[in-house]
Amino acid sequence: MSDAPKDEAYSRRQAITTMAGVAAGAVILNEAVKAADNPAANVADKASTIKIKSLQTFPAGPKVFIKIETNHGITGWGEIDQLEPVAATALVKSLFELIDGENPTRIEHLWQKVFRSHRDMRGGPFMVHTIAAIDMALWDIAGKLWNTPVYRLLGGPTRDKILCYPSAKATKVGAGPAEFSGTPKDFDRYLNLLADARKRVGPDGMVMFDAHCALPPPFLMQLASKFDPFEVLYIEEAAVPGNIEVFRRLKQHIKIPLAIGERDRTIWEFIPYLQEGIADILQVDCAHTGGITQVKKIAALAEAYHVPLAPHAVTSDLGVSASFHVSAAIPFFLIHEYYPTALKNSFLKKNWKVDDTTGYATLPEGPGLGVEVDEAALKEFPKTYKGVWKWPLRGFLKDGSIADY
Repeated sequence: MSDAPKDEAYSRRQAITTMAGVAAGAVILNEAVKAADNPAANVADKASTIKIKSLQTFPAGPKVFIKIETNHGITGWGEIDQLEPVAATALVKSLFELIDGENPTRIEHLWQKVFRSHRDMRGGPFMVHTIAAIDMALWDIAGKLWNTPVYRLLGGPTRDKILCYPSAKATKVGAGPAEFSGTPKDFDRYLNLLADARKRVGPDGMVMFDAHCALPPPFLMQLASKFDPFEVLYIEEAAVPGNIEVFRRLKQHIKIPLAIGERDRTIWEFIPYLQEGIADILQVDCAHTGGITQVKKIAALAEAYHVPLAPHAVTSDLGVSASFHVSAAIPFFLIHEYYPTALKNSFLKKNWKVDDTTGYATLPEGPGLGVEVDEAALKEFPKTYKGVWKWPLRGFLKDGSIADY
């Protein structure tokens, strides 16, 4: 027990308490000053006031381009691919009702809102191909808003360049509608195509075979048995999607890797291929499966099964750029399809290029998708386009019945 007088002990306690209070106040003040200079302590969603205000459509031959405008003057572009253009135009204008006035940076939320909006019409090619264009445009806006390429928003690049085909070192040969069982002459035709392709790319090149869902399972099993497994990188579109049992049967009889998925949509249609061990490669199409948002998710699912992506693409440079951004940001990737055409280059300016010798494309540069659209030229394009969209019935079998393709 202290021998100090009672008044003296009280004074000491009071002094200590006072000093502690001053010290604590100093700490709080210092922390407040530090917070004022600390960017992490001053995080604000600078995109909170941006809103979608309008949508424009631009039919261009077999495709429809869309432009989403915001109240901040930032616009995003998307592409509807492989749909009847009149129907696609009407549908995207109708779906705009669901995103009008919304914050375009809520990309996942808006994807779900559109997809789940009508319980009897969710999914399917018309809805999902149209959502893909909206999704591309929203990512384009987000990248421009934060002045960065889309792949930076997806986690950054996992590679420095993107391997593409066709090139001097990678090519594909394809099949058309065929009978249920082939003849020696039929098989020799495809074997000769593969042999010619191998000569073009050399022993260090890649040769792929596209069955186009056109070779019935009995025919394809016969034909694949004649392929040298070391000569063919993969067989694409082995069967028409819809019955997993058909793919399982083909997988049991074919030694060559199977590439699947260009006609499948959303994560839900890809799950069976992975669970059943049927897909060796996924040919996800950004414009068919629901846009960048879905491709990124499918890539994550495939990664868990050690299955790489070899994205399918028959879009313009706008759609290919969207697909490139995802390909740049995922770990498991094999090769990307890219066919330059006049349509791709007449009103679009991309900031990436493909080396035809090596097949490698540079990563997209600039904010958003990295594609500039000449709107005036786009509006003029339908006036000079000579093609007419028709339902593409591919062919008949020898007996007059309709063939798969």
